[in-house]
Amino acid sequence: MASLDSLEIPKLRSLDAAVAWRARLAAEGRRLVMTNGCFDLLHAGHLYFLQEAARLGDALLVALNSDASVKSLKGPGRPVQSQRERALALSALECVASVVVFSEPRLVREIALLKPDIYTKAGDYSLDQLDPSERASLRVVRAEIKFLPFLEGFSSSDLINRIAAAGGSA
Repeated sequence: MASLDSLEIPKLRSLDAAVAWRARLAAEGRRLVMTNGCFDLLHAGHLYFLQEAARLGDALLVALNSDASVKSLKGPGRPVQSQRERALALSALECVASVVVFSEPRLVREIALLKPDIYTKAGDYSLDQLDPSERASLRVVRAEIKFLPFLEGFSSSDLINRIAAAGGSA
């Protein structure tokens, strides 16, 4: 019987390995798109966003919030799935080329090292909502910042609430 810990997740890279991978992409003239998030429960909104983000360049890298980071952002009941489970799910998507787990509250270091050509967030964000230190780091590496249309009606929090409500009536 296999365990989650024994599964190989080839698209999950350490930051150092991702930096080397990024250097190979750059040497080939390929454009890196980067996004980040918790991706606690993958839903249609996530899938739509990730597919659209991938279309912006040649490879999509997802910076995935660590378990501790999700807990600090979303509260004590989160994440629902571990960072390894979330990384496995993201890695299974054809549109995702690489996944890096990050623990810091902000992506400043990752942006500086990975030097994305394009950084993207869903349309429920705006330039003013991006952290100033992340915006500054994106400016230094000359990343283009794009906000993609938000697919209304989908969020992990809403999905968790719907599951909880359905459990009470089952």
